Amino acid sequence: MKIVIIIPAYNEEATISEVVKEALKHGDTIVVDDGSSDNTGILAKKAGAKVIKHEKNKGKGAALKTGVRSIINSGYDVIIFMDGDGQHDPKYIKPLASRINSAQIVIGSRFLGDISKMPLKRRFSNRITTYILKHLTGYHLTDSQSGFKAINANCAQMLLKIPYDDYIYESELICAAAAHNLIVDEIPITCNYDLEKSYIGIADLLKYMIFIARLLSLKIIEKIAGFLSTLRG
Repeated sequence: MKIVIIIPAYNEEATISEVVKEALKHGDTIVVDDGSSDNTGILAKKAGAKVIKHEKNKGKGAALKTGVRSIINSGYDVIIFMDGDGQHDPKYIKPLASRINSAQIVIGSRFLGDISKMPLKRRFSNRITTYILKHLTGYHLTDSQSGFKAINANCAQMLLKIPYDDYIYESELICAAAAHNLIVDEIPITCNYDLEKSYIGIADLLKYMIFIARLLSLKIIEKIAGFLSTLRG
């Protein structure tokens, strides 16, 4: 099984070297430096990763798509997405990848593992989002917002067609999977929150609320259309 690990990174010089070194034990590693103002790209390259540089910050979704675009037709079987801030333990790469035989997407779920150190606001927002996405897609997920996942490389074109360039990318990926009738699975993981930092602001939260409202509206319209179709029948 040929694995490639794609790591979006923005100002992660404190952790990127160790993340890359550990990731390389499991497969080829690409770091997309998303307009960092520190030495993230330099340190990632020294650690052994292939580095692709965005001259300005474009967002996590854009960084992931840049990484995927760079490996199209490269013969990989599995694409791993993981963060560069040290939260994700690379030891889970192989367990995630091994489940691709029975699923197209495998998510590393923090809620199937130990969440005692997860910040309460993160637990609350994630549970609400996951509940909504479960209802909209039919997937019985526990952690829709996890950035640590394995994806069958045959799904690469689908990953590139997701329109969002920011953190909404994670949620839209689940919706795209449902639209393509893909099998989505989860395995338990644990995370390190000691160095946690967030770049999500008020504007991002508002954009996400609009995204969810749009999905709910489409679901309601779909149900009304189905009901009307039944009446006509």
